[in-house]
Amino acid sequence: MNSRQRRGVIILILSALCALGAFAGVLSVVRDVNSKVGPEVTAYRVRAEVKPYTTLSTGQFEKIEMPERWLSDNAVTDLGQIRGKIAVTTLRAGSLLQTDMIVNQPALRPGEQEVAIMIDAATGVAGKITPGSRVNVYATFEGKKETAPDQSKIIVTNARVLDVGQITALDPDNDKNQQPTEAVPITFALSTIDAQRITYAESFAQRVRLALVAPGSETSVPDKDRTYELATDK
Repeated sequence: MNSRQRRGVIILILSALCALGAFAGVLSVVRDVNSKVGPEVTAYRVRAEVKPYTTLSTGQFEKIEMPERWLSDNAVTDLGQIRGKIAVTTLRAGSLLQTDMIVNQPALRPGEQEVAIMIDAATGVAGKITPGSRVNVYATFEGKKETAPDQSKIIVTNARVLDVGQITALDPDNDKNQQPTEAVPITFALSTIDAQRITYAESFAQRVRLALVAPGSETSVPDKDRTYELATDK
């Protein structure tokens, strides 16, 4: 074998070694990718922003597939987990749904009962009252006699909201300036006496309004401040 032949054999051997090295490199990359990605599992992503204390439904989330190793331990993988739950914080659009974002919907406590009344959608809710909110309930009454003054009363303080229904159109009334055209059913958890007060207000008051109470603030109102008359305002 002359020198030219030997050079040819050496080049062939080197080419074979390079090919084997490249193949091994490709296999290594493939194994590395597989080890990093791994099998995919189901998870759920928030479609649009969900406000705190909102009751959750399946339509608020979209199903996605993602590598199991990238999924957090508290990620929700079955939408059955949201049944009877509410959002504990604002759920941002595109966020991965996790169990620490949701809590059980508030339940009745001993001595409480559920009471639902219709509240004027324009003046009583304004989109800010949600399940779990605390509210004071105001009602305005016409004077019993022609000479008696109209009054505004705080009927119930610190009422706990259990549920906020859908806006409902009311039957048209001849006096459209005084009667609301849309109302929202609001469900409260109340004691027996407060349930009586709020249902009385719904039946006989000219208007019933809800005032949202800031979390952690003082909610008790002295008896002397529960009734307001314009004539006595100083």
